[in-house]
Amino acid sequence: METDPSKMASETVVRLRILAHDLSNAIENVMQASYLLAQSELDDNNQKWLKMIDTAAQEAARINREIREILRSQGSTTPSPPSA
Repeated sequence: METDPSKMASETVVRLRILAHDLSNAIENVMQASYLLAQSELDDNNQKWLKMIDTAAQEAARINREIREILRSQGSTTPSPPSA
């Protein structure tokens, strides 16, 4: 059974958009937890861990924005995942 390459690409883009959306939600949870932890009194050692988590979450969000930008450039004919 042969598969139409353009259809496969379209299905792949849709799936990647859904995954990027879900990843955004997960990253947002980490960022919110990091923010809430930053509001509490932490010792110097725990402040270092918090900074590491926050920096990694910010970097993951930046990477995910780049992925979503690439997916957007694939054309507006491919539907986006539903908003949560």
